[in-house]
Amino acid sequence: MRYGSALREQIHLPGTTPLVGIYDMYSASVAARHYDGFFVSGFGFAASHYGLPDIGFIAWPDMVAFVERLRLAFPSHHLLVDIDDGYVDQEVACHVVQRLERTGASGVILEDQRRPRRCGHADGKTVLPLEEYLDKLNLVLETRQNLVVVARTDATEEADILRRVQALAETDADVVLVDGVRDVEWIRRIRKVIDDKPLLFNQIAGGKSPRLSLSELTDLECQLAIYSTPCLFAAHAAIDSALSELKEADGRLPEFTPGTSIGVRASTALLERNISRHHLPGPRATPAVRDGEGVSAGGTPPAR
Repeated sequence: MRYGSALREQIHLPGTTPLVGIYDMYSASVAARHYDGFFVSGFGFAASHYGLPDIGFIAWPDMVAFVERLRLAFPSHHLLVDIDDGYVDQEVACHVVQRLERTGASGVILEDQRRPRRCGHADGKTVLPLEEYLDKLNLVLETRQNLVVVARTDATEEADILRRVQALAETDADVVLVDGVRDVEWIRRIRKVIDDKPLLFNQIAGGKSPRLSLSELTDLECQLAIYSTPCLFAAHAAIDSALSELKEADGRLPEFTPGTSIGVRASTALLERNISRHHLPGPRATPAVRDGEGVSAGGTPPAR
C-alpha cells in the first residue's frame, strides 16, 4: 500500500489539505468523522502517553506502536507523523523511518532542533548546524522508499530562517515547514525563497503563528496545514468541566439525552468501526461517516 503516494498526490491538488492532530485512539476515532487526514502530534502524544511536556521524552518504539494501531483502525486516512529530531541519531532516524513506512505511515516531519528540544512554538529553541541537519535529512531521504518527508526548521533569526529554507528546498524533501512563523508576511517571504516546493503551515492554540483559514492558506500557497492540538485542548476543557459539574452534583451523573449526550451506545458504536474486519481494502478506501449515534462505512467522505 503506497500511503506516501496518496498523500503526495493530495499535496499537489489545488487548495490546502488539513491534517488534524490526534493524540490517542479515541481522539482519532472522533476526528475520523470529520477529517480524512491525521497529524500524529508529538505534543499530543507526549501529553497523552507519558503525561509529560513536548521536550524530548518520546521513545521511538512507542510512537511506532501507536502508528501501527492507527493504521489498523484507519486504513484510508493520511498519517503524517512527527518524529521530532529523528530521536537524535541519524541512524536511529533512518531505522524509525523504515519502521514507520512498513507500518503504513504516509509521511514524517523531521526537525533541525538541537537537544534539549522544545515545542516549535515555545521559547528557548536552538538548532543544529545546518550541514549536520542536512546530513541527517539526506540520509533519511535516501532511506525512505515512498514516504513523504517534511523538512522542518525551528530557526528563529531572520537571516538563518531564509538560509535554511533555501537549503531545504534544494533537497529531495517533499515539503518544507518553518515552525513558529509569526506573521503572514513571513509566509510570503518563505514562499518566494522555496519557489514551487510545497509548504506546510502549523498552527496551535496559544502559539506564535497567526490563526489562518484554509482559504487564506490557499491564497498564500500553503499546500498543507497541520493542527497539532485541537482535540487535546478540547478534551482538557471538556473533562475539566464535566468533572467540576459531577463534583458540584455530589457525584450524580447529568441526565442522559439520546442524540445530544454521549453514552455507552454511541461510544461503542464509534469504536466498533475500528475493528479491522470492517474496513475496505486499499490506502484510499472511503472513510467512515456519521450515521446517527454510530458510524457506518461508505457515503460522502469527511470534509477536507
